[in-house]
Amino acid sequence: MQDDSLVSLDKQHLIHPVTNYHAHEHRGATILKSGQGAYLTDSTGKELLDAFSGLWCVNVGYGQESIVQAAEAQMRTLPYATGYFHFSSEPAIKLAAKLVEITPTSLQHVYFTLGGSDAVDSTIRFIVNYFNSLGKPQKKHFISIERGYHGSSSQSAGLTALPVFHRHFDLPLPNQHRIPCPYAYRNAQDTSPEAIIAESVMALKNKVEELGVDHVAAFFCEPVIGSGGVIVPPKGWLKAMQDCCNALGVLFVVDEVITGFGRTGPMFASLAEDVTPDLMTMAKGLTAGYAPMGAVMMSDAIYQGIADGCGPDAPVGHGYTYSAHPVSATIALEVIRLYEEGGLLANGQAVTCHFEAGLTAMLDHPLVGDARSRGLLGALELVANKNKKTPFDPALKLSERVSTAAYKHGLIFRAFADNILGFAPALCYTKEDFNLLFERLKRTLDDVLEQPEVLSYIESAKHP
Repeated sequence: MQDDSLVSLDKQHLIHPVTNYHAHEHRGATILKSGQGAYLTDSTGKELLDAFSGLWCVNVGYGQESIVQAAEAQMRTLPYATGYFHFSSEPAIKLAAKLVEITPTSLQHVYFTLGGSDAVDSTIRFIVNYFNSLGKPQKKHFISIERGYHGSSSQSAGLTALPVFHRHFDLPLPNQHRIPCPYAYRNAQDTSPEAIIAESVMALKNKVEELGVDHVAAFFCEPVIGSGGVIVPPKGWLKAMQDCCNALGVLFVVDEVITGFGRTGPMFASLAEDVTPDLMTMAKGLTAGYAPMGAVMMSDAIYQGIADGCGPDAPVGHGYTYSAHPVSATIALEVIRLYEEGGLLANGQAVTCHFEAGLTAMLDHPLVGDARSRGLLGALELVANKNKKTPFDPALKLSERVSTAAYKHGLIFRAFADNILGFAPALCYTKEDFNLLFERLKRTLDDVLEQPEVLSYIESAKHP
């Protein structure tokens, strides 16, 4: 089928995530055809360096033949097995055991989902069940962080603290609350790590006190705030938030959907600070995007509380048709093998220095006000005036200008609407790939800087 026909059909029938529908009808789709390593090729034959791993997920890069072979073999042997009625499959059992082995020691049980949003949604359901089982039905309130992202299902989107996910969806729910983001570049008067950590801890304590400690069930956080602009809290922040939750008797839930599987250096960001959450959500790098899958990791205390609460006969009424899908589980096992035995985790750690150096060097560009990263997760924040940290007027649609210029130069990354550029290169990147990334990125920003509307706005930002 010709591209024009595909684009036309796409406009007529395919609803795209987090997209302005009428704008898409006008613009049409960019059709991707193939991928190999860190590179994609679109339907016109244009090669693109993917600096965002698809959607933070293709951590192993494209075209890993061993994953394809493993999936094919499993599909021929057993393409589906339900997890209902006490049925199971070998890949699901092995994957559950492997995840318990490589995650924090507090996590002993696994429930498989299709992705990150339903992993968070499942976590909410498990927590509600847990406290009802303990005879504490009043503990129904949840706290998350401004700019945090925890999915876009009916409940998880309420924990997500980004307005676009709330508009016209009647969210957040009355029992969903948030505290300020540890955003040193924008909202902290004292930007020292100690001050930022103390500010977050105090904000959490105050919010719990406001709601009543007997009413707060759990606190959800990302080790690095991802879709909210790659906000990187100081080291020690995650551990301090856990300690605060433990002291308050509030469950501590770490969302590692983006940060897991080598994205920030170690297999999981929680391991870097010896954090032992009560629950953890994961997805994306679990299968590296080669198949849908997510998971909820659960402590034994929560598991036993839920199990005891249902009594000797009643089932726990939560389940998905494709939970613990054998093909997805097989893919995940091979992906994890590539991280460990295939050397991808070690390579990601080794090339992080090139990524950090490249981001830091971009601070010399007239448009770049801040560079931040942890592992292979990073961002640049664009400003009109560096001294005043003046943001660009949303009417300029700077993110669209940047994305268009980047594509012209053969580069894909995330240009957020608030003038932040997000990067999540695959763990297979080489030094040469990073050289190309920052060469193309500089040309992209130079192009945007030369646009008359942008130059005019920068000039106006120089004056009060």
